Amino acid sequence: MLPRYARPEMTAIWAPENRYRIWFEVEALAAEGMARIGAIPESAARTIREKGAPKLAAMNAADIERIDAIERETRHDVIAFLTWLAEAIGPDSRFVHQGMTSSDVLDTCLSVQLTQAADLLLADIDAVLAALKARALEHKYTLTIGRSHGIHAEPTTFGLKLAGHYAEFARDRDRLIAARTEVAVTAISGAVGTFAHLDPSVEAFVAEALGLRVEPVSTQIIPRDRHAAFFCTLGIIASGIERLATEVRHLQRSEVREAEEFFHPGQKGSSAMPHKRNPVLSENLCGLARIVRATVVPALENVTLWHERDISHSSVERAIGPDATVTLDFALMRLAGMTQKLLVYPDRMLANLESLGGVVHSGEVLLALTKAGISREDAYRIVQGCAMATWTRLGTLDGRSFRANLDADPDVAARVRPAELDAAMDPALHLRSVDRIFERVFG
Repeated sequence: MLPRYARPEMTAIWAPENRYRIWFEVEALAAEGMARIGAIPESAARTIREKGAPKLAAMNAADIERIDAIERETRHDVIAFLTWLAEAIGPDSRFVHQGMTSSDVLDTCLSVQLTQAADLLLADIDAVLAALKARALEHKYTLTIGRSHGIHAEPTTFGLKLAGHYAEFARDRDRLIAARTEVAVTAISGAVGTFAHLDPSVEAFVAEALGLRVEPVSTQIIPRDRHAAFFCTLGIIASGIERLATEVRHLQRSEVREAEEFFHPGQKGSSAMPHKRNPVLSENLCGLARIVRATVVPALENVTLWHERDISHSSVERAIGPDATVTLDFALMRLAGMTQKLLVYPDRMLANLESLGGVVHSGEVLLALTKAGISREDAYRIVQGCAMATWTRLGTLDGRSFRANLDADPDVAARVRPAELDAAMDPALHLRSVDRIFERVFG
């Protein structure tokens, strides 16, 4: 995690203080669950909570260093924490962690952290959705050229472009809710997951208190297909970010100039060329998306572990958990801000739409010719010929518009009335279903 691309709310989830507080909560709840069934004295569970909670609430850098120092000797992070905790709790610390294994604490903690991260990411997606909806409604009828293969195709509206991205992020939101649900599980089942030394009711008690579900079969860890699904979802969201950012990058090109990122007062685009206004935010977003997607393959590879457990997944998750969530959180909020302030140039969009002499209306003209009784094969040949005559002579002295070439074609002149060509080449016909599409997307 680089501070440059991190926000404090998400970073705090992965800080040692939060991790240790969750560890304590798991241990304290487990003790309380055991006390409920008489496995340990109720007074011991009370002491664990009453002495441990203030210790964790007041945790500072010195405490973290103390735990680290113990770990340097024990070579075991959970034992180091339990040793530090025992210093505060006293004799009743012998009832902490009874019947449990380290993964009970570590995996449950990771589940809590991932659900905390998911809640922040859901709020981030809501901010992106709000920005996209506002701008889509603003430009619902703003005509622009649609492009396929990077080449002018037919007119669309800028609002429809944004509505498509809105629909994608709405799907992403549903995916993230599902991924959060899948990873929100706990395992308090002991060594190799058999509950040999504690009752399953303790697991259920901890799960309910933490807002989690129990893992049906936990071996000694929570199966990593759940985590793989979570990180795959983050990767899909990152790809949606990059898709929108790439659109902005293309629209900001000097030859296009249909939209561009907001250029702040005092901002500089280049150390050498003072005229530059570069799409730095969208380029940055494309790069950040790659970082998030880079966590997907390691998460998938974590699914395959030896027998009931090994720790090959552990080092991976220590890296990809913070990296993916912190980076995606930052990227989503940057995308929301960029979308809110995006500069849109409708006049330039219209000029680009008309820049090829009208050939972008070839599809509707083709239909007009077939409706006039010309076979589709002949109509295609005629329309393509007139379009290519326009295309190849753009900007030359003998160049003619698409309409002029159509009017000069004897087959067209004999079969199609000028009013029909006018209707076929009216960009407004591409607006007639915009309301229905927006109804589908926004309700």
